Amino acid sequence: PYLGPGSDHDAEEFTGVDLSGEDGGGAAFLECLLRDCVLDETRLRGARLVDSLLENVRGLGVGFAEGVLRDVEWRDARLGGAQFFGAELNRVVFRGGKIDYANFRQAGLTDVAFVNCVLVEPDFGGAKLERVSFEGCEVRGADLSAVRMTDVDLRGVTGLEIARGVESLAGAVVTPTQLLDLAPVLAAHLGLRVEP
Repeated sequence: PYLGPGSDHDAEEFTGVDLSGEDGGGAAFLECLLRDCVLDETRLRGARLVDSLLENVRGLGVGFAEGVLRDVEWRDARLGGAQFFGAELNRVVFRGGKIDYANFRQAGLTDVAFVNCVLVEPDFGGAKLERVSFEGCEVRGADLSAVRMTDVDLRGVTGLEIARGVESLAGAVVTPTQLLDLAPVLAAHLGLRVEP
């Protein structure tokens, strides 16, 4: 195995490596590069990723729960069911790629940017989002239940779909067109009947 619980990785490169099923719980990654790696069911609970780049990684069920990601960029990642619940993400960029069913419940996202990526049914339940932006993204079926937002910019989202938690949009910025798209969900939440 390449990883071990509590292992330290300083300026290491992982290229074309299959890390499926490995346990790197509590591991530390400083100035690392992960390129073309497979992260299926890779367990990184409580891991720390700092000043690192993950490029063209793919994985089902990768677990970063309760981890710390700081100054990290994800490029063209393809993730399914990624677990970020309870994690702290600071100055993180998700650029390109597709992220299905990501769990960000109870996570803290500060200065995080989603750029040109597709998010399918992301779960932000109970998360705290501060200075988070979405540029050129699709967000389908988001769960925003009990989310606290400060300076969240949704104007760059094409096709904004909110499944739950529309009341948590306080603190977000949307375009006039997005507001019209959200009108049926907002009306339903408020119990408004709209009739001709």
